[in-house]
Amino acid sequence: MPFAAGSVDSATLLAEIGLVVLGLALLARLAARVGLSPIPLYLLGGLVFGAGGLVPLGLSEEFIEVGAEIGVVLLLFMLGLEYTAAELAGSLRAGLRSGVEDLLLNFTPGLVAALLLGWPPVAAVLLGGVTYISSSGVVAKVLGDLGRLGNRETPAVLTILVLEDLVMALYLPIVAVLLVGGGWASGALSLTLALVTVVVALVIAVRYGGAVSRALFSESDEVLLLTTFGMVLLVSGLAQRLQVSAAVGAFLVGLALSGPVAERARDLLGPLRDLFAATFFVFFGLQVNPRDLPPVLAVAALLASASAITKVVTGWRAAARAGVGVPGRVRAGTVLIARGEFSIVIAGLGVAAGVDPRLGTLAAAYVLLLGVFGPIAARTAEPLAALAGRRGSGRRGGG
Repeated sequence: MPFAAGSVDSATLLAEIGLVVLGLALLARLAARVGLSPIPLYLLGGLVFGAGGLVPLGLSEEFIEVGAEIGVVLLLFMLGLEYTAAELAGSLRAGLRSGVEDLLLNFTPGLVAALLLGWPPVAAVLLGGVTYISSSGVVAKVLGDLGRLGNRETPAVLTILVLEDLVMALYLPIVAVLLVGGGWASGALSLTLALVTVVVALVIAVRYGGAVSRALFSESDEVLLLTTFGMVLLVSGLAQRLQVSAAVGAFLVGLALSGPVAERARDLLGPLRDLFAATFFVFFGLQVNPRDLPPVLAVAALLASASAITKVVTGWRAAARAGVGVPGRVRAGTVLIARGEFSIVIAGLGVAAGVDPRLGTLAAAYVLLLGVFGPIAARTAEPLAALAGRRGSGRRGGG
């Protein structure tokens, strides 16, 4: 009997996990009833059940953390299934300018804010990373919830997300060297390894995607589910081990699959994605102690306001370059607002290294604000986009 040694603790753990999952179901039902994405409610639910919340639960942190990681990986894998490698290559070439603008516009607010607060330069670089990168997990979930995966502006949004993740593949090794005080040789080696890994993965996805799809194909749903799921987790783990984002690895696996394998993988892994994605958003909320938030809320709100505007500008300009009309530009800008998993990872590196104790709390408040506001802004952008489109048509007709 595998649970005999600790039957009471195991029973309690199972009951608490069941309670959380049922709570997620109720939140999702409430979100559907009021017409919102469930993400903000998942985040707030994590606050309620986490340390310092109204009803703190003694959940296994390791179990929930692994579930959250799987959630992000599956979100990006499913997003990769929506596009071919050729489409991605074209988007990256066309979107390089937008990617540079994204970096300049959204890294700067965090960098400047930290310097104005008197933080050390390394902490400023970390906060710049926190404000720079959108949450791939949140954006992927919102695009799916709102049925926008086939929209004309979505490739421009995807290009921004992919370029950000590729920048992270370079940024994280550099930050690691800064935090530990490593030499240039160590930093150059980490950076080179990350670059080589990304390039090799892209080449495999572009040139050998068809062969990979044929190798994974099976008439049995069970075999295909286990094979695909195992491949996604394996590649993501290897990518992270090589200092590349697990999200990038999962996205590239999705990109490499095509044809019947991709179509059936969407159906088979969709329910798993929804379950583990909800776990990720709850896990983030569990990590935040509500009592630590009030002292930093004012600064976090100012920083969130500034960087929300810069993200809207980023998405607007990227969609405009792709020839998308005003409604699509509004949607592209607002869907990029949310920050999430990467921002927390970056702040966590600084906290673990003892860079500045204020970094973790400020980053948590900042991400929570935009994690809640971002999906709401994306949802409310629909009527604003429609209104902007009607006005634009009216002016053209009147001219």
